[in-house]
Amino acid sequence: MIETQNLSKRYPGGHQALKNVSLSISEGEMVFLTGHSGAGKSTLMKLIGGIEKATSGHVVINGAKISNLSPNALPYLRRNFGFVFQDHKLLMDRTVFDNVALPLLISGFSRSEITKRVRAALDKVGLLEKERVHPITLSGGEQQRLCIARAVVNKPAILLADEPTGNLDPGYAADIVAMFRAFNRVGVTVVIATHDPAMIEGLGARTITLSHGEIEI
Repeated sequence: MIETQNLSKRYPGGHQALKNVSLSISEGEMVFLTGHSGAGKSTLMKLIGGIEKATSGHVVINGAKISNLSPNALPYLRRNFGFVFQDHKLLMDRTVFDNVALPLLISGFSRSEITKRVRAALDKVGLLEKERVHPITLSGGEQQRLCIARAVVNKPAILLADEPTGNLDPGYAADIVAMFRAFNRVGVTVVIATHDPAMIEGLGARTITLSHGEIEI
């Protein structure tokens, strides 16, 4: 489902974030990307999701090379993905409901379908009763659960999460990991970038370790 072929990324200024990274992630798999801060985890996630372009090499999603897609086709590719960012990227002037509804509005869903999907997503993460409040009133763990609801409301085949428990206490972190495992159990491919070994313990998922932009063998 996800494949990278000799993937490299060099940023303006000369920083080499990734060097010839080749990997394969199967449909329905749960995988952790680990490594030190600055190892290239976030860059790899952005390249897989089509948020950034590679300097060289290819990302292949379901047999299609991202680099071969037209700019008009990229938004349709991204509908396969749900993204959970470390810095949340929530709209603080909108309600919880409206934050989750935004991807569906952009995709042109009807109001009735949006309402049904948003409430189902909020129910899955335990925030249905807070659909009318604003994100600023939520705790850090609740804000992260809101991000997860927004990521899965479009029923993506692939869920990408970048350091999703980085700012949470252990109790909230365990809840977030359990949610990802639950989505994986129903067939969603889950890729999580983390430098927290405690997050991975006991899950039995495959781990890919990056070091200075390269995969550790």
